[in-house]
Amino acid sequence: MNQKTSKKKVVIVGGGFAGLNMAKKLTRDARFEVVVVDQNNYHFFPPLLYQVSTAFIEASNISHPFRRLFQNRPNVRFHLGSLLRVVPETNTLETDTGAIPYDYLILAMGTETNYFGMQNVKEHALPMKSIDDALNLRNHLLLNMEKAVRTNDMDERERLQNIVIAGGGPTGVEIAGMLAEMGRNIVAKDYPEIRNFRGKIYLVDAGATLLGPMSKKSQGEALQVLQDFGVQIVLNTAVKDFVDEKVLLANGQEIPTATLIWASGVIARDVPGLPKEAFTRGRRLLVDGFNKVQGYTNIFAIGDQAYMTADPAFPNSHPQVAQPAIQQGKLLAANLTRLERNETLKEFRYNDKGNMAIIAKYKAVADLPKLFFKGFFAWMVWLFIHIIPLVGFRNKVQLFFSWMYAFITNDPTLRLIIRPREEDKRVIGKV
Repeated sequence: MNQKTSKKKVVIVGGGFAGLNMAKKLTRDARFEVVVVDQNNYHFFPPLLYQVSTAFIEASNISHPFRRLFQNRPNVRFHLGSLLRVVPETNTLETDTGAIPYDYLILAMGTETNYFGMQNVKEHALPMKSIDDALNLRNHLLLNMEKAVRTNDMDERERLQNIVIAGGGPTGVEIAGMLAEMGRNIVAKDYPEIRNFRGKIYLVDAGATLLGPMSKKSQGEALQVLQDFGVQIVLNTAVKDFVDEKVLLANGQEIPTATLIWASGVIARDVPGLPKEAFTRGRRLLVDGFNKVQGYTNIFAIGDQAYMTADPAFPNSHPQVAQPAIQQGKLLAANLTRLERNETLKEFRYNDKGNMAIIAKYKAVADLPKLFFKGFFAWMVWLFIHIIPLVGFRNKVQLFFSWMYAFITNDPTLRLIIRPREEDKRVIGKV
């Protein structure tokens, strides 16, 4: 990749929905050398992270190594590393594992958790943005239950069993429903020492409804199902702090808990080296209708990092979900090919295919263009829609059978506490 070549080097930072779809499309054009840069050596499927965190499916079901993905794609390479800064003056990307020159730079790093300046929440809450986060949450939940069975202090047991989820969007609703299912079907069987389960699940949101971006029908269904499952819904109330294992709410309420799951907001990942004028709210990068970053001719942003106002149907940019990222990645790949051919570029127009959310077993909602449905049918559609985008035939088959077994038995077998030993932690991360 470092040899002199007439091919244009396209460096894509981020192997999520946007970056991966762009890279795959560019493999059809031999005029480009493509380098995918990511801090992980695998692509994963974020919509199903909450099922990993609740021990419903295994992490390998929703992840796939980049180098395996790029086998037999001679013009694509993978670089393991994290972005340090962009140097536009020399067309160079600096990472913690080396510098990479580029002809075209594509920023597709997505978002990270936004704690809104609350330091205690940042230090002690449990986010849901990565495979590491999901496995950490799984360990945390299981370890707390082991602690609960060993204590005779009822207040301590309640604190260990209480769970607060901040954020009433799809992630918060889905994980609340899954945890409620576990409390209903698994806790009594796995932990017979706890005869009187006292834990409660609290779902807290600063907004007036759950599933804010979805229809009123979906919002009402989510509220009703979760309340039927015993989830305590607290709306129009923000989390103010997390101190001494107490979640402090803006209405003055204090909830004793060892577990605050943070699904309350995201912010685009930072790109050191670009001027502040290139950024807008949520730290997203201002782009034109071709996803070109403001002020540059060869730097682009796609997916959750991009803030585009050129799409007439979305004057305040696009939602930070999978479909805009996928569509932008594919179109930008096609537009780079058009650039090399001196052809007219095509502006991005988002094709909104609707939104779906699973609430609990056999309970889901779907807002499709001009159509709403819920219940078992929506749940089945949700399952298959989330299988189709998975990378790799093996992943699809594994996930399907894992789901079927877990749903039929109400007793998945993945409740494993797996942690590196303290002496092993010293070598983890060394490349």
